[in-house]
Amino acid sequence: MKEKKNFADRLKQATKKQWIKFSIVCVLVALFVLWTGYWGVLILIPLFFDSYILKYIPWSFWKKSSNSSFRTFMEWADAIGFALIAVWIINTFFFQNYQIPSSSLEKSLLVGDFLFVSKMTYGTRSPMTPLSFPLAQHTLPILNTKSYIEKPQLKYQRFAGIGDTDIKRGDIVVFNFPAGDTVALNQQAQDFYSLSKVNPNGSEGVRNDRYQYGEIVYRPVDRRENYVKRCMGLPGETIELRDDQVYINGQQVANPEKMQLRYYVQTDGTQISEKLFQELGISKEDYMVYDNSGQGFPLYFDTRVVPYYIKYKQFPNQNDLNWNDSLELEALGFVKKSEQWGISYYLPLTEAMINELNAKLFVLKIVKDKEYIVKYNVSPTKQIDYPFYYPIDYPTKWTRDTYGPLWIPQRGSTITFDNDVDFKVAAYERCIKNYEGNSFEYRDGKVFINGQQADSYTFKFDYYFMMGDNRHNSADSRSWGFVPEDHIVGSPLFVWLSLDKDKSWFGGKIRWNRIFTSAKIK
Repeated sequence: MKEKKNFADRLKQATKKQWIKFSIVCVLVALFVLWTGYWGVLILIPLFFDSYILKYIPWSFWKKSSNSSFRTFMEWADAIGFALIAVWIINTFFFQNYQIPSSSLEKSLLVGDFLFVSKMTYGTRSPMTPLSFPLAQHTLPILNTKSYIEKPQLKYQRFAGIGDTDIKRGDIVVFNFPAGDTVALNQQAQDFYSLSKVNPNGSEGVRNDRYQYGEIVYRPVDRRENYVKRCMGLPGETIELRDDQVYINGQQVANPEKMQLRYYVQTDGTQISEKLFQELGISKEDYMVYDNSGQGFPLYFDTRVVPYYIKYKQFPNQNDLNWNDSLELEALGFVKKSEQWGISYYLPLTEAMINELNAKLFVLKIVKDKEYIVKYNVSPTKQIDYPFYYPIDYPTKWTRDTYGPLWIPQRGSTITFDNDVDFKVAAYERCIKNYEGNSFEYRDGKVFINGQQADSYTFKFDYYFMMGDNRHNSADSRSWGFVPEDHIVGSPLFVWLSLDKDKSWFGGKIRWNRIFTSAKIK
C-alpha cells in the first residue's frame, strides 16, 4: 500500500508544467516512431515519465553535491552530452552542413560555399552506421582515428520525405562517393580502384605497398566522403555526350545556365589583368598562361597533349619532342597577327564569360579545349579507356566530352548477357558486385553471379548519373560510374556562408552577396 500511495503522491505532486513537457515529448516520440518505424524508441517514454513526473531515478543527483568542482564538471558534461545528442539527431535525420571543396560545380556553386543540406527533400535515409561521432564523417580530427563503430550495420531504408521526393534532372544532389568504399589512407585524393588500375600489380600491388599507399580501409556507405553534383541522368534512361552536349534517349537536353568548359583564350600579347580575372570570377589556381612563341616547353594535362608552351614550368622530356609549333597552333584554330602568335590563357568559361572576353579588342581567338585519348597498357589483356576498364580490342573510345550511349540501371529492370558482354561487365560490374552485394566473376566470356552462371541480372536499386557544371574539371559519373539510391544524402537548400580562398579576411574573403542565396540553381 505504501508503494502505491507513494506513486499516487508523486503523480499529485507533478505540476501542470511538468505534464505539458512530458506530453510534448511523448508526441514527438510518437511522431518519430510513425515516421521511421523504429518502434523500439517507445521504450524511452517510461524513462521520460520518470524524468518529468515520478522522479524515482535521481537524474540530477549531482546538483545536490557539496563539491563545487564536481558540480561544475557535471554541468558541462550534461550540457555537452545533450548538445551532442541533439546534433546527432539533427545531423542524422534532418539537416547537415556541407562545404564545397572543389570547383566541379562552378559557377553554380563556388569553392568555399557552405551549404545547408536538407535530408528530408528526397526522404531521410536511415542511419546505416548508427554509432558515430556527430559532425565527423569518417575520421576524428587531431586523433586521426575512425569516427564510427562499424557494427551494427542497419539495413538501408528511406523514410517519407517532404512533397515530391523524386530526384529530377537538373537537381543538385549531395551523395556519398560510390567509389569511396575502399580507401588508401596515404592517397585519399584518388579512389582505390583508380590506384589499382595504374599499379603494375593491380589491387594487390596497392595493398602490399604500405609505405606508399598506407593502410587500406573499407568504409560503410554513409561514412564515405560527401560529394555534390548535378543529376543529369535518371534511372532507366540512356545518356550520351556529343561534343560536351548531353543527350537523353537521343534527345538533346538543356545545359545548366552557368555550365563552363575549358578554353584557350589567345591574345595579341596583352596580358589579362588580375582585376578582370576577379570580375570574371576566375581564381588564381584555375588559369594558366602560355607563350605561343615556342620559347618554353609543352605541358601535358592528364591524357591530353596541349601543344602550347608554358612560361614557368619545364616539361621533363622535351628532348623527345619534334613539333612544328606554327602548324599545331594553326591547326587548332589560332590566328597570327603581325607575324606573332601572342600568348594564350587556359581558362574555365561560361557562355556569358566568353561573350565578355570576345568584346575585348586584345582577344584574337577563343578555342574550346578538346580531349585526346592516350592508352596505357597495364596488363597483357587489359587497358584503361575513359572511363571503363575495357578489353584491349574493344573499339569504343570514350572521352569526357564524347561519351556513351550508356543505359542507367533502374530498380526492377533486367540486363541480359547474350551480347556486348565485355561492355556490360565493364559498365555494370560495380553495381552488381559492390553496390548490390553479390559475388561476381567474368571468365571465358561468361558471367558468374554468386557462384552460378548468369544469363541475366535484375537490379535492386535505382541509379543516377551525376555531373559537374565545370564539365572539363569534374570527377563525376563519367569517371567513376553511377550513384546508387542508397548513397543519396539530400539536397542543398541555401548557402549560409561563402569564403573566397584567394582573399584575406580584411580583403573581401567573405562573399556577402552569396550568403543566404539559394543553392537550387538550374
